[in-house]
Amino acid sequence: MASTVRSLLFVPGHQGARFDKACQSGADSIVLDLEDAVPLDRKDEARAQVAQWLAGLTRGVAGPQIAIRVNAADTPWHAEDLAVCAHPAVDALMLPKSEDPAVLRAIAAKLPRVALLPLVETARGVARLEEIAAAPGVQRLVFGTIDFQADLDIEGDGLELLYFRSRMVLASRVAGIQPPVDGVSTSIDDPARIEADALQARRLGFGAKLCIHPKQVAMVNQGFSPTPAQVDWARRVIEADAASGGAPVAVDGKMVDRPVVLKAEALLRGAERR
Repeated sequence: MASTVRSLLFVPGHQGARFDKACQSGADSIVLDLEDAVPLDRKDEARAQVAQWLAGLTRGVAGPQIAIRVNAADTPWHAEDLAVCAHPAVDALMLPKSEDPAVLRAIAAKLPRVALLPLVETARGVARLEEIAAAPGVQRLVFGTIDFQADLDIEGDGLELLYFRSRMVLASRVAGIQPPVDGVSTSIDDPARIEADALQARRLGFGAKLCIHPKQVAMVNQGFSPTPAQVDWARRVIEADAASGGAPVAVDGKMVDRPVVLKAEALLRGAERR
């Protein structure tokens, strides 16, 4: 999964009619969900629908990345879910209730081509963040905020989760993997709230966000993309730095040195993907 992924849209695995529509939603990645979104008595059906859709999929240069959220390792559906993920069109595998790096190592050994997205949604998972982030094949961590709040009996998704979000960002940076993915916003028809949630996650160091409805995608993408004002600032910083030959220089009355130039370069790279 490319580092340009900002939005990951869940699609219930037993609702195959939605797969193509999800690919046209503007999401950078679609997550075919075999876990929470699927009733227990339809797990096999969901897996079959996903496999059938993948078999008929024609992948071109364009289009979203394809990820599959499998059932947890301690469930009876896990092994067969992994088999579906071996399809060459699958870019990433999202593992729920990620707590044990050994499980990730085992999956990486079976599916070395597929990027792993550990979904951390329990206290045990957060306690082993550093080990999980450093496991082979892990591309980025994903924060399952709703399940995490339930596990710790936490009320609220803001300041209440700040410590855990920051730990996730730090563990990702230390492990040298991509910035983590923040959890879902439960609001569907409140664009301002969704964009605000995305902006908050971005300010904390996250690089993407989960979506549960196509209506959320545009706001999430916007929240994780540089604004025109930021792009303008970044270009002026790069131009000023080039003109000074790398010597310290001021832009908008503020000193520009190497870290500022690196930030400007990152902003411009982010703008290119819009």
